[in-house]
Parts: sequence; C-alpha cells; structure tokens
Amino acid sequence: MESHVISDKELLSQYQNGNEAALELLINRHKEKVYTTIYMFVKDSYLAEDIFQDTFIKVLKTLRKGKYREEGKFLPWVMRIAHNLCIDHFRKTKRHPKVTNNDGFDIFDILPFADDNAEQSMVKKQAHQKVRDLVNQLPEEQKEVVVLRHYAGMSFKEIAALTDVSINTALGRMRYALINMRKMVEEKQIAL
Repeated sequence: MESHVISDKELLSQYQNGNEAALELLINRHKEKVYTTIYMFVKDSYLAEDIFQDTFIKVLKTLRKGKYREEGKFLPWVMRIAHNLCIDHFRKTKRHPKVTNNDGFDIFDILPFADDNAEQSMVKKQAHQKVRDLVNQLPEEQKEVVVLRHYAGMSFKEIAALTDVSINTALGRMRYALINMRKMVEEKQIAL
C-alpha cells in the first residue's frame, strides 16, 4: 500500500480554503528545521523560541492577507523570514550571528541514520563532534553557508537569496569552507 504525503502546496491550498488544521500540519512538518536553524544562529534556546514564534506569526499574517505567492517554496520562504528576524536581532544588539552549536540542540542528532551497534554509534558521534569543532572554527560567512546547505538542505540558489549574495559568492564560501576544513584536518592530523 502506497502512502500519500500531502505536499506543502496542497496544505497551503487547504489552509487558504478554510482548513486551519492544514496550517498546523505544515508548521509541524518544518518546525524542527526552522527552530534548529534559528538556534544555530542565536545560540540561545529562549531567544530561538521567541524568533521561531515571531517567524510563524509573520507567516500566518502573510497567509491570512493572501500575500503568499511563492508556490512550492514554502520552507525556503519561511527560512528567509527566520533568517531576516535573526539578522534584525543582531542589528539591534550589534552582535554577529553564530552558527555554531556546541551546547543544546545538535544538528547531527536529528539526521536519520541506520541503527548502529554501540561501537559504531560512538565512533560516529566522535566524528560528528570533530566536524562540528571544525565548522565552529570557520569564518562566519563560511559557517553560515555550511549550516544552511548541510543542515537546512537549502540549494545554493536559496542560500544566495537568503544571505543576499550571488550564487557564485555562496558557492565560493562553501568551497573556502571545505578548503579550510581540509587544512585544519591536515594541520591538526585529525582522524575522522
């Protein structure tokens, strides 16, 4: 039996036709990704929750006014709103966003992996910690692209639009991030 997953577009259409539960389903589908991405930028769970709520309040207001027009691109649109709210927060506090997450929510904890035995699981966890440590040492722009690409699953086109740079700049930042991470691995003789 084949299960049918309702697309974001279908859920939005149902919501616009009066089905409030469709919006709840849509938010629940993406809340983990959106919250985690916000948390990676602000590094504070309470602040992340506030920005998360503000993000979906903005989404709700836009949908209620009938102004949402990006068919098929709901998640990138929501991520752009969340990113802009994070940037607004940092502008207000004159701090720079951090996309690291040594404490609290862990991007690797929510990635799907096959069941491993205890030893494989421990080795994988240690390797992920080493990668996180490398990402933490990258310049801010490079960290941002790595997180948005590998956690949020955004395309370089979406990252470019979100961060207000050209696609080539986003690609270049990823390239330099990988080069820098390779250098760190070699210099520190890190075994992954």
